[in-house]
Amino acid sequence: MHNIMSQPETRRFSAVVFDLDGTLLDTLADISFSLNSVLEQHGYPTHTPDTCRQMVGYGIRELVRAALPESVSTGPLFDSLLLEMQSRYAENWNVHSRPFEGIDTLLDAIDRLGLKKAILSNKPHHFTRLCADELLSSWSFDVVMGFREGVAHKPDPEGALIVADQLGVEPGSVLYVGDSGVDMQTATTAGMYPLGVLWGYRPEEELLATGASSLVSSPDEIIRFLTA
Repeated sequence: MHNIMSQPETRRFSAVVFDLDGTLLDTLADISFSLNSVLEQHGYPTHTPDTCRQMVGYGIRELVRAALPESVSTGPLFDSLLLEMQSRYAENWNVHSRPFEGIDTLLDAIDRLGLKKAILSNKPHHFTRLCADELLSSWSFDVVMGFREGVAHKPDPEGALIVADQLGVEPGSVLYVGDSGVDMQTATTAGMYPLGVLWGYRPEEELLATGASSLVSSPDEIIRFLTA
């Protein structure tokens, strides 16, 4: 484990909140395929998986906006392309997407420890729910929350604080696990402990620059972190 800031010995977590894409699930192939198929159909430049990796994390609207030329990043054409992307992803969201290696062992360990667990994603709520219900069906999450109108998307802490309230825990007792700067900023602003994972879509440098208190290279390290 890469300890950036030592965890106080007296600290005890009562819940773990996970980001979804790049943290629990490897969804990049299905996201990039859906995106590129829409772009190609309309004659726009497509993007490599590595480029898509840098664009995900802010939700589907911002992903499509980042992928398009600036001249079509707003207006009716943009809205139409966004709807097409949502439709294409609905057809392809579970073709290649799977939990990262070791996530099953981690979630089992969290259950054994008696901790509450939740998912907070910028992915639209219905897609977030689909992913949890099908790809993580062996585990019951206390709260599953994707982006929905009326709640600010990450890195605004509003969603994280709603999740903590629904879990019935104080934000300071939450371990927030994510793979991006968006997640680290969300955790920090919400008063949660920001733990960055290195198997996801963003580099170590971004996690450190945005407030990660600790970094882990594998799900097993999170188990050791929780039981230390």
